[in-house]
Amino acid sequence: MRKLPPLRALQVFEAAARLQHFSQAGVELCISQSAVSHQIRMLEQYFGNHLFDRSRRQLTLTPKGEQLAKGLEREFNELSNLCQQAKGSPNQELILVIYSSFAVKWLIPRLADFNRHYPEVKLRLEMVSQDPELSILNADMLITGQKAPRGYHQECLLQERLIAVCSPRYAQQHAPMSLADFHAYMLLIVDEGEWGLDWPRWCQHNQIPFDDTTTHQVVSHVLLAIEAAIAGLGVALASDFMVEQDIEQGRLIALPWPDIHTGFEFLFSCRRQRLSDPGIDNLRTWLHQQLAQAPIKMPA
Repeated sequence: MRKLPPLRALQVFEAAARLQHFSQAGVELCISQSAVSHQIRMLEQYFGNHLFDRSRRQLTLTPKGEQLAKGLEREFNELSNLCQQAKGSPNQELILVIYSSFAVKWLIPRLADFNRHYPEVKLRLEMVSQDPELSILNADMLITGQKAPRGYHQECLLQERLIAVCSPRYAQQHAPMSLADFHAYMLLIVDEGEWGLDWPRWCQHNQIPFDDTTTHQVVSHVLLAIEAAIAGLGVALASDFMVEQDIEQGRLIALPWPDIHTGFEFLFSCRRQRLSDPGIDNLRTWLHQQLAQAPIKMPA
């Protein structure tokens, strides 16, 4: 007979180690925080070692806990794959949580191509404007900007580069759209919360004065700024990949003004144990194929 600790305690420990939080592990497993603590204590008694260092404000693993967590992650991944094989056909209905701007301006225009190549994969899109709480999230994959905790695979899809865009009509009415006349144009400013206002940040980066006398209109989301630019209301800053099709189809033009690399990354995330699921692997492959196509060309 195999000598094993309580399997439920191992499951609880794996979740707590991955999330580095007892209460979040409880939410994920639908048990109370005290029940998580009880299972961890039971496991520590079994091994005769502390698995977590509780002396610090943030929960951290001891060396023994780190060793156990890595081993359990590997074994749970193999167990998950075995269960998928036993079922005969992996689940192809997948929930993708995705930033609304990425979904509307990049994914949706290309989604027919994905459906054509992978008709067996059924994607349910759930749009968000803020980073969701992973511990309570019912999702198979994410495209957001948040760093994922232990147990997640994560890869960078795109690094944000903002470019200045306006409608052809607005550019014609305000020709020659020279940077020297910057303060004469209506700036469509996006309030990005903790990231601040985009145009003042662009001005600071390019050492161009910005004050309250600069003509501007503040909106709460980049999608509003892009649509306002298309409608001819002014000049917006937008991620190059989000306005690529608008530029190709003549709704917007990219101005020959300096761009800005914000340091923000659009990240693809999924649980590491799900990485080899056919549907998830198909979407990852397709995303990278699409993103590998020629980037937008800036005007001379």
